[in-house]
Amino acid sequence: MGLLDSIIGKSFRNEKAGRVVVFTGDRRHRGYVLKSESDEPKIRSFLRMFYFAHFCILLMGMMLANAWSTFFTNLHEFGSPTGHILRACGIYLGIYSVVVGIPYFFLWRSYKKAQLNFVSVEDEVLVSGKNEGRFPWLALAGLTLLLLAGLMLFVRWSAKS
Repeated sequence: MGLLDSIIGKSFRNEKAGRVVVFTGDRRHRGYVLKSESDEPKIRSFLRMFYFAHFCILLMGMMLANAWSTFFTNLHEFGSPTGHILRACGIYLGIYSVVVGIPYFFLWRSYKKAQLNFVSVEDEVLVSGKNEGRFPWLALAGLTLLLLAGLMLFVRWSAKS
């Protein structure tokens, strides 16, 4: 729960207007002032439930897509190692996008509707400062894509040799 608590902790800030909650996926620099201290534990509980469901969908979807893609790639012979890797990755991404995409769409829709139960539009304020923690994840995703592209080029080059 330490990971969830650290992610949720970044949603709450002390601003000039008071204690502010910033929801994930909202417009940039927009937050909501908490009217009372009793609202914060309710919102923390809601965010903990959302992030737990979020991680479960991603993790279970990844494992299910891996198992199904392994099953389908073992059924067929794809020829060269390059063709095998590309087709296996394509099958995995196709299954993953369906298995994760549909449940995550419904989770996101319910999350956006439920936000209005905790805050009101009148309490909206502009939040100063940058959103911390976004750049390292973006850099990590870019580095991962570069490594995957390099791996695919290496496999293709070694298959020709």
